[in-house]
Amino acid sequence: MMRIPNRLGMLWLLPAVLVAGCGDSGEQEVRTWMNETRSQTRVSVPKLIEPKKFTPFLYSQKGEIDPFNPVKLQVALARQQSATSSKLRPNMERRREALEAYPMDSLKMVGTLQSRDLRFALIEVDKLVYQVKIGNYMGQNFGMVTRITDNEVELKEVVQDAGGEWIERKAKLELQESKK
Repeated sequence: MMRIPNRLGMLWLLPAVLVAGCGDSGEQEVRTWMNETRSQTRVSVPKLIEPKKFTPFLYSQKGEIDPFNPVKLQVALARQQSATSSKLRPNMERRREALEAYPMDSLKMVGTLQSRDLRFALIEVDKLVYQVKIGNYMGQNFGMVTRITDNEVELKEVVQDAGGEWIERKAKLELQESKK
């Protein structure tokens, strides 16, 4: 048997492959089928529904206060405060005292002092001790000291209820014994 060198064998094979690729191989049948199918198929596009007519809204309240403006809330609150029947209100014009910056639950009574006719309560907050007498204010609810005993400090707080009315309520701060 005779062997053909590799390069020579490839040269003989190349024309055979090229001639085989040029054949029909059923392409004409596919084209005929496609043309028949196109002619028989009908395209049906559903009719679009007409869009709804848009009628623009005319905002006639341009001169009024914007409903999303925070000033509107302030105006309503001011109107409500002027209409309240209660004359009880905290004095917003007075200078705040040091212990009014703290909530009542952070204040701690640690003792009392007596000087002639005047009694002081010793109140501790943030590792500082303050002297408080009757008439001083403490707590964040406009709490005025009304009575000081050896065991407690009584306060009269002025707070707003759910309806916005100012009311008085009593509070007290009891002596905290040190555990040493």
